Amino acid sequence: MSKASGHCDSKFSVISKIFNEAIESGFETGAAIAIEHKGEMVVNMHGGFKDAAKTMPWEADTMVNVFSVTKGVTATCIARLIDQGKLDVNQKVSYYWPEYGCNGKEDTKVSDFLCHRSNNFGFRDGIPSGSWQDWDLFTKTLEQQAPFKEPGSTQGYHALTMGWLVGELIRRIDGRDVGTFFQEEIARPLNIDFKIGLQEEDFSRCADMLMLEISNSKSPLELIKYIPNIFLSAPYRQMKESIKGGDFKIAFQSMDGNDKDYVNQADWRKAQIPSANGHGTAEALAKLYGILSTGCERDGYKIMQPKTLKQATQVYSAGPDTVLFGTNITFGLGYELGKEMTLIGNLSPRFENSMFGHAGVGGAVAFGDTDKEVGFAFICNEMHAYKNLYKTANDLTSALYSSLE
Repeated sequence: MSKASGHCDSKFSVISKIFNEAIESGFETGAAIAIEHKGEMVVNMHGGFKDAAKTMPWEADTMVNVFSVTKGVTATCIARLIDQGKLDVNQKVSYYWPEYGCNGKEDTKVSDFLCHRSNNFGFRDGIPSGSWQDWDLFTKTLEQQAPFKEPGSTQGYHALTMGWLVGELIRRIDGRDVGTFFQEEIARPLNIDFKIGLQEEDFSRCADMLMLEISNSKSPLELIKYIPNIFLSAPYRQMKESIKGGDFKIAFQSMDGNDKDYVNQADWRKAQIPSANGHGTAEALAKLYGILSTGCERDGYKIMQPKTLKQATQVYSAGPDTVLFGTNITFGLGYELGKEMTLIGNLSPRFENSMFGHAGVGGAVAFGDTDKEVGFAFICNEMHAYKNLYKTANDLTSALYSSLE
């Protein structure tokens, strides 16, 4: 049995209890939880193991792939460019990236990239085969292909492609790749231990992701296709239409030849995929969102003006999302915002009220809340079955807000 380590302010003792139970029961193989409140790190705990064999303890500086939590970090880079006056989200993408304006994508706006409305949410011929580190391979393919629907007409979650689309936009405007931009503009000045694109020397403190098997079998959710609409509420009718449309399978394509362990290989870890392969600690993410939620400044270094964050966390799109089962998931400029989800169990993260951030398909969640002055991060290395995917994160989130009442 593993036990959790770290500290937890007595006001948040219920957080410690929930986290300890998740570790000691073995429900989480390895995980970490960190919470900033009003600029103070009130919770910073870790426990369990970095590997499936449970031979390598999870340490205080263990980092892990947080998948789409990375999108919130990338959104912060975008907001900084907006704050610097270098990016106008109402401009056409082709203003910054001329080659993109072809094959029906001519009127795509920057905001369409950021709130999942560009409808370039997958690859028409499947994910290109090659190295994940080959940036041009992916961006050129997306640049040249036609979108799946008219840009701006519908919302469809860009699970992987958002990283290359937004990342290329950053590169065109700033000249630096996303990983370098984040390190030089945010991470190093504020001592935030998070990276998009690892070096080999980082591998020794990486936890392995224990992923579900990649399967081509039908999801149980697909059974809804056979239920007459008369028996379905409006949200479930939206889910039915989404599943029939098949956008989910396009947006969550896998590369030919990859098994479930590809995310633990050097090629994936060293690549820059600003939508899906950021690695870091819970402390780093809680600190980032804690800074954003308390004025966007720490120790004299300002990430952006608070008004810019307010702009970035306004609702730009609220579904129904054609990829994510027709749900009314809500997006700002790259950030996932407080919303109500209708799916069963813990399939979705619990984002409510003034929360902004992002969740990842492995079960990680990180967010800020300017009203509560909170930065929250839960990271883990075991991808649970879908009905329990966000169980620990949701339990911890509920406990946090109960403690703040």
